Amino acid sequence: MKATFCTRREICALFLFLTVFVLISVLHHMDILEFQPKFNSTIIMPRVSTHPNMIRSFCTFQPLSPEDALEERSSQEVWGDFLLASLHNRKLEAGVAGQVVDHLNGSYSAVFSLLWEGDAQVEVTLVHSGEAISVLNRLNREQPDRMYYKSLFRSGSLSETTLCNACLRPTQQPLCNYTDLRTGEPWFCYKPKSLSCDARINHFRAGSKANLLNANENKLFQSGVNLKVYIRASGPSSVSVLPQREGQLKEKSSTVTSGPSGYYYQGVWRALGGTTVRKFNASTISQCLKGKVVHMYGDSTIRQWFEFFDATLPGLKEFDLHSLRRTGPYMSLDYANNIFVTYRCHGPPIHYYSMSTRELRYIANELDDLVGGPNTVVVFGIWAHFGSFPMEIYIRRLQSIRRAVVGLLDRAPGTLVVIRTANPRYLDLFVSLINSDWYSLQRDKVLRAIFKGLNVHLIDAWEMTLAHHLPHNIHPPPPIIRSMINYLLSNICPQNGG
Repeated sequence: MKATFCTRREICALFLFLTVFVLISVLHHMDILEFQPKFNSTIIMPRVSTHPNMIRSFCTFQPLSPEDALEERSSQEVWGDFLLASLHNRKLEAGVAGQVVDHLNGSYSAVFSLLWEGDAQVEVTLVHSGEAISVLNRLNREQPDRMYYKSLFRSGSLSETTLCNACLRPTQQPLCNYTDLRTGEPWFCYKPKSLSCDARINHFRAGSKANLLNANENKLFQSGVNLKVYIRASGPSSVSVLPQREGQLKEKSSTVTSGPSGYYYQGVWRALGGTTVRKFNASTISQCLKGKVVHMYGDSTIRQWFEFFDATLPGLKEFDLHSLRRTGPYMSLDYANNIFVTYRCHGPPIHYYSMSTRELRYIANELDDLVGGPNTVVVFGIWAHFGSFPMEIYIRRLQSIRRAVVGLLDRAPGTLVVIRTANPRYLDLFVSLINSDWYSLQRDKVLRAIFKGLNVHLIDAWEMTLAHHLPHNIHPPPPIIRSMINYLLSNICPQNGG
């Protein structure tokens, strides 16, 4: 690795020639903008049905044909590994995410925007080898039900538990069809032997399948060896950024067309997309949210934001709705400042251990029921529970949410809609097979493509986590959460408009 001297705010490509031991799979189906789902989104499915053959075509459970398998093996000759790159200066509390460019020959470039003067340390992480990515893609094709769920059915003294999923393997056993009548989102349970489909009372995660990999495949997911492991530089791993000389032209990378969404400097996230990020304390948060209703929807990474507000604002008091702690719903009110904050988790698939079927709500339906307006803020994030499912299921979910967002903004243009993206996390073998960063990144790309062009604000949790020096966690540590909240509030209360 070469140390390169560049001027401030220039784009500098740092060529990191890495020896790779395995070759590649990747993103062969990721032309998102041209992707057409294989279903009719206008079909309204019946609430309950016992027909045994109603599982959607995107749950194939089938291995590749010999011809397709040969094509996939051939494609590994040109696809690359999954690498993450970042640039840090611990003393300045500065950091920025890099973009990794695969040259399709075993070498890569990490491209960074140099956004502060002084030293910067290059960090490159191998998340997965190409062969590991091939395994992950195969699992989603052949084992979409490897995370499984159950529901309890009860009527009087009779009770029975059956398997449930969006992807249930075809059997002669009849099914209960719980496809949502408004969105068409699919969900099924095997019908109980002695009870009707209407007797279902809860939903819970029941576990995950074991022994999904053979011995050779297991070797592709070894912590500290080839699973989210830091790659040591063979030479200098730092750069020095000098002050920009007067009249010097800025350089642009020839290998990437877009830069980072922001960077850290002195511990503060600085967005590069036009929003000036301010630092908020309890007093200024209350002032910003005064008179506003904030509705939050999604997985536990959104619940983490609700919990931040609850812990930070002394005047915000949570109502005891006697909900389960992890599942919600939650509701808090600051009566003096007229602040109302709610949280509700998204509909299945969701990995929580137990929740009433009466609390299973889809984000699109919740948005359709909102009045909206200039004092309404909608925040949602939905990604962490979809990693083990075919991409088509996630695309369908986002399409229904997009339609609801468009409708909300049409009837109430003053409504502020904010979307939290995915973020990298700690990985071991188990997590990799269910919710790898690879799965998260692909779904993050889909989300950005589907909501592109709408009047919504993205909180780039991916880059905000990658650019920070703290370890990755599905629930980022407090400094990162505070930066996300500052960014959120800066969109709610922009500096130029109060």
